[in-house]
Amino acid sequence: MPTPIDRDELQRLLRDEQAQLVEVLPPDEYEDEHLPGAINIPLKTLDRETTRRLDRERPVIVYCYDTQ
Repeated sequence: MPTPIDRDELQRLLRDEQAQLVEVLPPDEYEDEHLPGAINIPLKTLDRETTRRLDRERPVIVYCYDTQ
């Protein structure tokens, strides 16, 4: 179940628990600008197959920046 987190918790998860940061932006937007170390899995392709490369033993943080 999704759990909102703040910036401090994000940094803690990345630092202490080697969390995986997933940006669900379309590929062209991801290429233009993304957070360092983020994995791109576009929202429209997010499914069991595309998430196989994620480590199920580590936290996953999903992020999307939308200016609209």
